[in-house]
Amino acid sequence: MRRDIFQAIADPTRRAIIALIALQAMTPNAIAENFNTTRQAVSKHLRILTECELVKQEHQGREIYYSLEINKMKEIDKWLEQYRKIWETRFNQLDNLLAKIKKNKK
Repeated sequence: MRRDIFQAIADPTRRAIIALIALQAMTPNAIAENFNTTRQAVSKHLRILTECELVKQEHQGREIYYSLEINKMKEIDKWLEQYRKIWETRFNQLDNLLAKIKKNKK
């Protein structure tokens, strides 16, 4: 089954894993040390993130290092941009309304 990036980031543990490996590539064991869960559970999350192409694997000797796939994160940002514009417009409208109310109280 092919998952999409939004299914991947819907889970808080996967978002935490993304935050961890955004700073530096890590092995599954190093990632698992940051969670109160089993190594197998972390591996499942990593598999989903890999399937969605949010993380990439790099073999270094016997170890596998996971790192963030920045281009996929840009897809998420691009999708959010449409909503960011709406939010900014509404915040600006709210700022204007609050300024008007404050002015009328004087």
